[in-house]
Amino acid sequence: MKTPLFLEFLNGTASIDFRWMRREVDGLDAATLRATLDAMAALEGGAVANPDEGRMVGHYWLRAPAMAPQVEVARDITTVNEYVHLLVDGLADRFAHVIHIGIGGSALGPQLVDAALASPWDPRRLHFIDNTDPDGIARTLESVPLDEALVVVVSKSGRTAETRNGLLLVTEAFDAVRLPMAERAIAVTGVGSVLWQQAEAEGWLGACPMWDWVGGRTSVTSAVGLLPMLLQGKDGEAFLSGARAMDVETREAEGNPALTLALSWWVQATNRGRPTMVVLPYSDRLALFARYLQQLVMESLGKAGGGLAVYGNKGSTDQHAYVQQLRDGRADFFALFIEVLEDAGSTLEVDDGITAGDYLSGFLAGTRAALHEAGRDSVTIAIPRVDEYHLGALVALFERAVGFYATFIGINAYHQPGVEAGKHAASAIVELQRGLLRHLEGGGRGSAEQLAAEVNAEPSEVFHVLRRLAANHRVSVEGTGLERLFFALPPERSR
Repeated sequence: MKTPLFLEFLNGTASIDFRWMRREVDGLDAATLRATLDAMAALEGGAVANPDEGRMVGHYWLRAPAMAPQVEVARDITTVNEYVHLLVDGLADRFAHVIHIGIGGSALGPQLVDAALASPWDPRRLHFIDNTDPDGIARTLESVPLDEALVVVVSKSGRTAETRNGLLLVTEAFDAVRLPMAERAIAVTGVGSVLWQQAEAEGWLGACPMWDWVGGRTSVTSAVGLLPMLLQGKDGEAFLSGARAMDVETREAEGNPALTLALSWWVQATNRGRPTMVVLPYSDRLALFARYLQQLVMESLGKAGGGLAVYGNKGSTDQHAYVQQLRDGRADFFALFIEVLEDAGSTLEVDDGITAGDYLSGFLAGTRAALHEAGRDSVTIAIPRVDEYHLGALVALFERAVGFYATFIGINAYHQPGVEAGKHAASAIVELQRGLLRHLEGGGRGSAEQLAAEVNAEPSEVFHVLRRLAANHRVSVEGTGLERLFFALPPERSR
């Protein structure tokens, strides 16, 4: 049986065992490895890493401001960190709940931190609005006493449609109970953005700057993650310290855990045809880690026909869901186990000499052994406990591994043309809806195909829009199937 790759991060020091891929690693050209490290050094040194937008990528400076390439940048980071602390301190005991509005990296980072670190004794409970689903927003708002709630709105550009929509619906809810939202709102956004201007004009409690050189999926060590962390009473400095310690561990060629992790991905995807990583953290606190990694890894690496697919949830729960296929089905993946060594909670012996935590550890080792017996490779990452320091270290480990792997396969990890294409396509559909409503209000009537010809649009897109409008009683409809007729509501119903 092959020995799995093993990474352990204890007491600020990483240890590695990667015997199963020693041959492939030794076969890599030394110049390639050196070039990979040099590319990362250039990134940290301030090289333009996103040519689409002509900007640097500096999330590593967030936990080590002195490394920033300009004194002004270092000063800005320190100033914003101090401002976030002062802002939270100034709230004293106000607010027992936080309504957090954001999407993508503006939500996933805080959600990961909340899931990993929250406790019943926190001074505030977080509630997330991370979609433009009105039903989901309503359900969230129904669970929050608005008179005890602070609102945090996160959007770097200030123009993100989903976040803007969430803010409008939350504002409507506060207006309905005659509570001025501005007196309980904080923005995290780019200086001068539309959201920044709104916060200033309406007199919000505060506005925390974001910078264009911090991508959403790597923003958790900025105010995006620190503000909600501090609002929950967590140790933000320990989180930054853990990330900073991992950054130190991952800068050199010898014993570099992030480089080793990236090499394991390269071996699996390139040499063995397994471009899928199944993430199995054996900890309820890390249940969102696979979802967090989906954005970090797939948005960064999924370009030019390549990438690394990520899915998973948690052990041992999901052993009962898909380990059958992992062991005996398609062999186009590798597994990534995350082990938490110290038990938290009860130490009751559920069997003679065996605790519930012992069972959890046994299930991890047993599942890993069963997969290896079937020829499936795996990586195991071990940390002593889930706390601010080690969560920061985990985040930093994968951030660096993504950057290394991108260099191996020759792509830019720091732009996302596919995401932007989706946004533009969605905007086009919204514009089509506006045009269709005007056309119907002007007397238009017909099937989706007929109306598509009249407004010069694709019939499938016209049908998509009109069927939904009819379901919500915003246009009239007669008939069924693709031949149903759409037309404007009668005047008495459209008021």
